[in-house]
Amino acid sequence: MGVITLLERCFSLRTEGTTTRTEVLAGIATFLASMYIIVVNPGILSAAGVPFSAALTATVLVSFFGSLMMGLYARNPILVAPGMGINALFAYTMVLGGGMSWQVALGCVFWAGVIFAVLAMFNVRRLVIDAIPAQLRYAIACGIGLFITVIGLVNAKLIVSNPVTVVSVAPMTPALVIFMLGLALTAILVARRVHGALIIGIIVTTLMASTIGRLWGDGTVYFPPEIAQPTLVNFTGIFAAPDFSGLLALDLMGSLKIAYVPFIFVILFTVFFDALSTFMAVAEAGNLKDEKGDPRNIRRSMMVDAFSALVSAPLGTSPANAYIESAAGISQGGRTGLVAVVVALCFLPFLFLAPLLSLVPAIATAPALILVGVFMMEPIRKIHWHQFDDAIPAFIAMVMIPLTYSITHGIVFGFLSFVVIKLGIGKAREIRPTMWVLFALSLLLLLEG
Repeated sequence: MGVITLLERCFSLRTEGTTTRTEVLAGIATFLASMYIIVVNPGILSAAGVPFSAALTATVLVSFFGSLMMGLYARNPILVAPGMGINALFAYTMVLGGGMSWQVALGCVFWAGVIFAVLAMFNVRRLVIDAIPAQLRYAIACGIGLFITVIGLVNAKLIVSNPVTVVSVAPMTPALVIFMLGLALTAILVARRVHGALIIGIIVTTLMASTIGRLWGDGTVYFPPEIAQPTLVNFTGIFAAPDFSGLLALDLMGSLKIAYVPFIFVILFTVFFDALSTFMAVAEAGNLKDEKGDPRNIRRSMMVDAFSALVSAPLGTSPANAYIESAAGISQGGRTGLVAVVVALCFLPFLFLAPLLSLVPAIATAPALILVGVFMMEPIRKIHWHQFDDAIPAFIAMVMIPLTYSITHGIVFGFLSFVVIKLGIGKAREIRPTMWVLFALSLLLLLEG
């Protein structure tokens, strides 16, 4: 029996209407769209005192094990890696703002992971999913799509901050010209339904970006000030030894102080709803649903997400979570756990090959992220726009996700507005009991934030 035949049987590729080639390309597309986390996560955690190299090793290990479990156990094409946003909470709010050590902060992450695992084990997500109206589910999926697009635009430096208008379009530079050309090429390939369009776009844009700082333009703005350089595509070596100094560095007992309970709650709330909303969004985008219309294998997926968050702290990083960039692979036709296995295998070599990541700049992956946002907007047509008690909460959730740069806060505002509006128009009977609990938790999180 050949390897391809074995993979087809193990992951039921024919039943799902896909092929090994499609799944492998989808896995590579997901990895290319999300590999930034290998260096970005350590960069954020190092601000809290976590050694950069140790955080990088932890990031790769968590991404490998989490994605591998997602593929083999949950059988879903979803990447698991240390979450963006929650790592900033870890570094800037808990450590720098809260005055705790990074070891104690890791302890808080661990206890939040324990509670998350218990909730996943007892199938609490079933109650949560049942409580969330379909209109809010569609809106959350669209909001996450907009969020991915905003991330791509910000990574490309096309959208920048402005003290007068909050945000604005950046002045045109040679690097932005290449980004625009890459976006145009990738969009054309997608519109022509070329297989592997996102990967081709990333590769061609990277080749074009190699001219920046060498033949024309300057790419300094795409790097932190301490490592700024004019060239965008840089070869800094091949090998770098892994650093296991962050392994088991967490302070379990020190993190159990009463003062740290709010931090544990915020971590738990964030990772739980980020995971749940990501599964719902990619299920809508790729029609990966079960016979009840719920995200496919959601219980196993939540278990994997919970376990990944749990083991993140002992390995030395902030919590892992399902990644919205998984939509990059799903949009390329990925439908099975083989996609996640391929992603995991792509991460593993970077325990030793992290310097090679400098070869793919942000302007090369940004077009893929922007177009993934297009793919995820399909559920918007299912929202009842003429029924305002449904449309207004859906709209608020949809726009607040990208505007707050947080999936969790977008969901919080969606929950709060849904309950308030239904109460205000006398439709309290449409609010399920679990939604009242979510309303209270959302209000508490908003007051804590």
